[in-house]
Amino acid sequence: MSFDFLSALPAGILFALVTSITPGPNNTMLLASGVNFGFRRTLPHLFGISAGVVLLMLSVGFGLGEAFTRFPVLYSALEIASVTYLLYLAWKIGTSGEVKLRKGERRPMKFFEALAFQWVNPKAWMMVLTAATTIHVSERFGSNVMLMALLFYVVGFPCICLWAGFGTAMREVLADPKRLRLFNVGMALLLVGSLYPIAARWLS
Repeated sequence: MSFDFLSALPAGILFALVTSITPGPNNTMLLASGVNFGFRRTLPHLFGISAGVVLLMLSVGFGLGEAFTRFPVLYSALEIASVTYLLYLAWKIGTSGEVKLRKGERRPMKFFEALAFQWVNPKAWMMVLTAATTIHVSERFGSNVMLMALLFYVVGFPCICLWAGFGTAMREVLADPKRLRLFNVGMALLLVGSLYPIAARWLS
């Protein structure tokens, strides 16, 4: 039986949609960035996320995923680095009136920072590893990897924009410093909460 691309495509689109629009480290930080800096200043962060996920998808699809299979210790090291960095980001968000990065400078995340963050983002790894191994929108492996990378960008970008846009819409409500502080603490706790799958696996 020949491969039916049109029948397989909806599954790929749905996977990209669900994994991109549901809560996770990226969307939590975009929501906080929208509140603190507005949508326009968050654009480099948005584009960095999309580019980072695409690059990660291509890297995993064309060899990196196999390295994790052969050397599980590499994946364990990645998880430790991910947990450490996400806890650091949660602390920075939760202990400041605005999102702060590097030397206390108040600014949103830059393009290359957001791109690099995907390499220590547990949800991004889950997305691309699952897509590379179980989602098939092409019968050829290489084509499947490239198509899924494209879907993550085309479908995923509008999804993450919604989070930044929602944050921007909340700016007036959170104009009061006390409310903003409570919001950032909440975002920090959500960011820590996104580590639950890893913690559950470690404790099992």
